[in-house]
Amino acid sequence: MIHLAALFVGFGLDLLLGDPHGMPHPIRAIGKLIEVSERILRRVFPATPAGERVAGVVLVVVVAVLSTTIAAILLWVSYRINLWLGFALEAVLCSFMLASRSLRDESMKVSTALKTKGVNAARRAVSMIVGRDTENLDEEGVLRATVETVAENTCDGVVAPILFMAMGGAPAGVLYKAVNTMDSMVGYKNDRYQYFGTAAARIDDLFNFIPARVSGLLMCVMARLVGLNTAGAWRIFKRDRRNHASPNSAHTEAACAGALGVQLAGPTSYFGKVADKPFIGDNTRPIEVDDVARANKLMLATAVSALLISSILMIVVYRII
Repeated sequence: MIHLAALFVGFGLDLLLGDPHGMPHPIRAIGKLIEVSERILRRVFPATPAGERVAGVVLVVVVAVLSTTIAAILLWVSYRINLWLGFALEAVLCSFMLASRSLRDESMKVSTALKTKGVNAARRAVSMIVGRDTENLDEEGVLRATVETVAENTCDGVVAPILFMAMGGAPAGVLYKAVNTMDSMVGYKNDRYQYFGTAAARIDDLFNFIPARVSGLLMCVMARLVGLNTAGAWRIFKRDRRNHASPNSAHTEAACAGALGVQLAGPTSYFGKVADKPFIGDNTRPIEVDDVARANKLMLATAVSALLISSILMIVVYRII
């Protein structure tokens, strides 16, 4: 039960403080571990498709095990020293695994830049939160990219970590974020990572399989609570949730597109190459600046519902056990 309490406090800390700039952050440490491990593994294993695939598997095992073990040991020692010390450390660690405040802040910077400084400033702002090419995006493209990011990261940055931490405390959240960070750093289908990043991409797909679907369903349910179109969310979720090369990404994008009544996705440029992605949602109206704020409200409502539902389920499980 104390782990669930730490999760609730961590969720509140994330909403209140986000990720304070300048503070040491475990996700940055995981990112550094990935970089160092990649350099070493590329020297050790041959630069062949088979060699790079094996190196990628080793990367996943090393980063996931090491990150989770360090977090578990730190918490174990802290709880052994003092219950409240352990609780405080776990609450802070839980807050670091969540990204609701930072996702809202960074996405709203895009809409603010678009309103006050124009599309060039908005392109620079959106380039900080998306992996696509942004230099040629028009206003609609900037807004679509921003809303897509909020929708997709509702799962990756908020709901999935909540589900993992509800089941296994902060160490489970660290495990999830280690896998997710590896996918975001090496899980690309380009010349450098086509083989090396295969394992990271596959394990991330596995870890997000259930959270993506839970996130999409919760977004459909919570759309009404924030004044959006629940019927539209359900309709587009059922129709377009598989309109993505990833087995998981389109679930939340489809629910969000239907709730807003806009069209997302479509052809997108990555590293100078256009990916012919199918559209998600119906083009019933042009996407507008205020849709970023609406998407964030839906994200937050979905996060709160995931926290409450997962906690209730775990309490029931604890009582049964």
